[in-house]
Amino acid sequence: MSIAPPFPERPTRGAGPANEPGLVLVIDDEPLLLRALARMLRPAGHRVELAETPAAAQRVLADPDLDVVLLDLRLGAASGLELLDGIKAERPEVEVVVMTGHATIESAVDCMRQGAFDYLAKPFEDVYRVCTTVERAIERRRRLTRNRQLEARLEGHRPGAGLIGHTPAMRRLVRTIESLRHNESHVLIQGESGTGKELVARAVHLASRRRDGAFVPVDCGALPESVIESELFGHQRGAFTGSVGAPGLFQMAAGGTLFLDEIGEIPLATQAKLLRALQYKEVRAVGAAASISVDLRVITATHRDLAAMMETGRFRTDLFYRLDVVRIVVPPLRERLEDIPMLAQHFLDKHVRAGADVRIDDAALERLMSHDWPGNVRELENVIESALALARGPRLRAADLPIGRSRTAAGIPIRGAGGTAPLGGLPLSLEAYERSALERALREAGGNAPEAARRLGIGRSTFYRKLGKHGLSLHASGTADLIERPGIR
Repeated sequence: MSIAPPFPERPTRGAGPANEPGLVLVIDDEPLLLRALARMLRPAGHRVELAETPAAAQRVLADPDLDVVLLDLRLGAASGLELLDGIKAERPEVEVVVMTGHATIESAVDCMRQGAFDYLAKPFEDVYRVCTTVERAIERRRRLTRNRQLEARLEGHRPGAGLIGHTPAMRRLVRTIESLRHNESHVLIQGESGTGKELVARAVHLASRRRDGAFVPVDCGALPESVIESELFGHQRGAFTGSVGAPGLFQMAAGGTLFLDEIGEIPLATQAKLLRALQYKEVRAVGAAASISVDLRVITATHRDLAAMMETGRFRTDLFYRLDVVRIVVPPLRERLEDIPMLAQHFLDKHVRAGADVRIDDAALERLMSHDWPGNVRELENVIESALALARGPRLRAADLPIGRSRTAAGIPIRGAGGTAPLGGLPLSLEAYERSALERALREAGGNAPEAARRLGIGRSTFYRKLGKHGLSLHASGTADLIERPGIR
């Protein structure tokens, strides 16, 4: 191989969006070429990453900021065409420039058909062409991105609306949702409880062509086995005692999206009927003689390991592959801790009373960032809402947060899978937090109800109503000690 060194100094060009530097990944099994391309591209300000094998390129290929891949067609035992196909399938927005020392018209045509941006023959006789090709690829990538953003604004929504976060994991998730804009495939969302799987499902729906149709969510785990079939597919009048006939959720979601949360909870008998409904796009109501055609998209979600359930016969393999056309994995909160400040502020704005200006101090943020969040985003919202009920003044402090030391100290036991476990001096339900806040405010106000209401930031009528809700009352003077009504807790 020969490359034409030395590289002459490139002529200066005017600044502008077309000349913005980008992230460029070079994949070639010849170290000399890798170093030469890095020396060509880095003076223009590009971030250049080098990889000798497809395996070594995986980290950069997953980077949301990746703009261009320079890819050799022959990578030892690996096929550059296969890698090109994989890149365009996973990252259609990334531009790929193919390089080869065995240039033929047929190979060039094959590469362009598979989505390559351009085709360069080695050795490079014109280094300027290499640099300008990369710049044109970056320009095209940025232009398409701007067009998609403009299209989203004109349509009144953006991909991933409602999803908060800027970490690479969240950007990858939003990018996946964006790639499904014109796709009607069924989607399987996997993630731990509390990660926001329904929010992701709504974002997929809103980014799709079905956004004007209904989004119908259903928690399969909350449906009794005896009624799940009639709930999903509907039932005819007289199908069972007392039935007057009703359409099912499939019909209610016609033209839109049906979201089946906790799909792993559906019994095997219903799984067979669900498979048929998806395969033939028709449902038959309980007690009906004929089927009804339905046009809808189905998005499912689960926190269970469906592969393990298939091995034990608790989930149908054919149904799994019908649902698992596109898979989205929602990252747990512990894997995107950098998003916690944005999420905390969002929940603060959501739950703070109108007109109040409450901030989170640095020590409280540090405690939030150091927690492992077994309950994920749902737990974070619970913590922020609880802290607001307990906080005094306009700032949330670390001491106001019901996490950290208070959860590990001996205290109130809660019931779990293994019986009871001490989780600290603070209760874990919002009801108990609210009661605790009322009692604390009254103690600190010396039993003065108006002052206690002021400290909590609520009106007196609201304060008295909450006292009654928790079975608490005051002496007639309104300033005596708190009295608990017997038999109410």
